[in-house]
Parts: sequence; C-alpha cells; structure tokens
Amino acid sequence: MLWLRRGASLKVLRKGAGGACLRGKAKLIMRPDDANVAGNVHGGTILKMIEEAGAIISTRHCNSQNGERCVAALARVERTDFLSPMCIGEVAHVSAEITYTSKHSVEVQVHVMSENILTGTKKLTNKATLWYVPLSLKNVDKVLEVPPVVYSRQEQEEEGRKRYEAQKLARMETKWRNGDIVQPVLNPEPNTVSYSQSSLIHLVGPSDCTLHGFVHGGVTMKLMDEVAGIVAARHCKTNIVTASVDAINFHDKIRKGCVITISGRMTFTSNKSMEIEVLVDADPVVDNSQKRYRAASAFFTYVSLSQEGKSLPVPQLVPETEDEKKRFEEGKGRYLQMKAKRQGRPEPQP
Repeated sequence: MLWLRRGASLKVLRKGAGGACLRGKAKLIMRPDDANVAGNVHGGTILKMIEEAGAIISTRHCNSQNGERCVAALARVERTDFLSPMCIGEVAHVSAEITYTSKHSVEVQVHVMSENILTGTKKLTNKATLWYVPLSLKNVDKVLEVPPVVYSRQEQEEEGRKRYEAQKLARMETKWRNGDIVQPVLNPEPNTVSYSQSSLIHLVGPSDCTLHGFVHGGVTMKLMDEVAGIVAARHCKTNIVTASVDAINFHDKIRKGCVITISGRMTFTSNKSMEIEVLVDADPVVDNSQKRYRAASAFFTYVSLSQEGKSLPVPQLVPETEDEKKRFEEGKGRYLQMKAKRQGRPEPQP
C-alpha cells in the first residue's frame, strides 16, 4: 500500500489481541520537492514521515477496543540517527511497530529504508522511537487509557517499562529547564552563538493541523529541522546534513491560529559535528486568555560536507557569555556520552 502525499496510510502487517494494530508498513517515492540544497532528501521530510507512521499505528491501536474515541498525540521522540542519506527518486519503506504500552502512553518504533528502484538495492536510513498519548475527541485535554498489548516474552514488558520510566524522567527534567529564550544580538562576531542563531515565525493554518485543530507533530519537527539547518549553514558556510536528533519533547499542544516561533542556536561543536538547540514557542494571538508558552524543544546534530559529500572540519564555536559556556560544556557531555556509547565504552561520568 502506498503512502500518499495527502493523507498517509499504513498496511497492517500484524494484529494483536482484540484486533489491535501492532505493526504496519508504507512506501513513498522521493520527489524533487523533498530535496535539500545538497540534493538529498531533507531531514525534516524524513522526520515527518516517521511521525505520520507513528501517529497512524498508535491511533489505530488506541481505538481498537470499544470505548471513547481518541487521537494519538506525539509526546516525545527519542534520539534518531540518520544512518545513510536518501536520494531523490528512491522509494522510502517506512515500518512502524508498537513495542510497549503503559496505562496512558504508547511506544512506537519506526524504521526507514531506502530502495533504489533501478538496482533494487536497499539500505537502512533511520531508526526512531516515539511516544504517544491518546487524547479524547470529546475533550482533547483528557488523556484516555491505552489498550494493553500481549508480549511474547516477559522480558519485553520489563524492558519496555524501563524505557518508559527513563523517558518520563527525561521529559520532566527538560520541562524544568525550559524557561530560556533566544535573544537577537546586533553585529555579532563570526563563529559566536549570536552570529548563527536563527528564528522562523509561522502562522499555524488548517493544512498544518489534524481534523481536531492541533498541529501535527511531524509538521513541527520539519520546521525545527529547517531552523537547525539554517543555523548550521550560517556557522559553516558549506553544505550541511542532519546527522542525528536528540530527544524531541512536546510540552504542550499547538492550536490552529497560533503564531509559533522556532528558534535555533549553536550550543557545541566537535571537530566534525555541531549541536544545535531548537525551541518552539506558541503565541495564541486569537486567545487573550492564554499567554505565550513553550511547546517543544530538541537538540539536533549536523555535519559539514564538501561538494563531493565528504565530511569537513567544523569551525569551532566561540561561547561568550557564562550561559553559553555552560551550554557548551553540557553539549560536550552529551557528545562524549554518545561517542562512548557508539564505541561500546562505559559512559564518562560528570
């Protein structure tokens, strides 16, 4: 079954108890309007595909039993690595599977593979884990209970519960430190945080939203990736691509008619990578009773590429203020932890 440009669909591959949809798969051919300036598929486009797959399968599962109808809303995306670039003309194979449910949330794991339709060659491009919560259609502020899944092994449930507790704690920690804002600076020096920081202002319209008037998580993720890409390009002055996305936390829903400000700033640079923090603030301009609020936040990692697609050294970031120096050290810690994890070594202790 094809994943259509307007209104995605997933072919059900496996059902659980009570007819619950646990696994699905979709296909989509990549077109020229999906490309970034380097000619590969835009990272934000892939993130949007991943979220749509997760939303479909989790909404189906949450409505698999008789009861109050609901829609699954994205709450968090775990770290997502861009393992290999996807090219225009290739077919994206997107598979989604529900791997754990708590009382009020669903964990979905999504894999993306690219296929060269001329040669038949396939390669894994992305892996992601997403968390959704079911919101009542009668009252979108009401979180409903999730139908349980049946695990083939007890260890699967125990491992899923550990992942659930870890992401729950991480979400709370992120929300506590989210009062920060990005302020413009006049005549900044090159290689400073202020020099490359960027913002995008977007009026949320009907095409951005679900049938219930709230922004699709995938739309927000695509805008966040665009801003992070602008920051990286301004800093490097070269072609850049998304290497990975650290956990994206969705703190509150964004309603139709809101004006959202997506702000990005460089937080850390290694020899060949850049970490960019992206913040999304929503301003309900048609509702005087509600103030501006933080809707989402994430860290994106980019790399710089030559015209031949080879990795280039990154200009080193020059933090100026105490806050910038603190964020730099925090970013360095995240970088070292992930590097140690990739190399199979114990993570460095703070």
